Amino acid sequence: MANTSQSPDDGLVTFLPHRLNRQPIVVRGLTTDELWICAGLSAAAGLVPGLLLAWLTRSIAMVPTLLVASVAIGVFVGGGFLRRQKRGRPDTWLYRQLQWRLALRHPGLAAHVGGGGLITRTGVWTTRRLANRRRGA
Repeated sequence: MANTSQSPDDGLVTFLPHRLNRQPIVVRGLTTDELWICAGLSAAAGLVPGLLLAWLTRSIAMVPTLLVASVAIGVFVGGGFLRRQKRGRPDTWLYRQLQWRLALRHPGLAAHVGGGGLITRTGVWTTRRLANRRRGA
């Protein structure tokens, strides 16, 4: 005899994977976007000393050598720093933090990166009801 009393969950996925849409961690706690940003900033920081050292030693090989060394150091140090900053925060915290800082310092540029709608006012927030209650009392 066949069992006719089947539960409604038979053949259905009973869970929703909550990490499905997250970017994977690639190196030292960095996602791919964060890794590219960290590597790009590190390479830019290593370009100037590389050019200076290449000019002093008259060897063009110093430029790529210092670029690679600065990227390696930047990813190692930057990955540890960002991992400590992101610990216990939501996935989008870093991007919102960058948008917020950009909105505070460069409001015209912030509109182009999605930071134009962020609240940048500082101060005490009150409601009118609270203010009206104080006046009436």
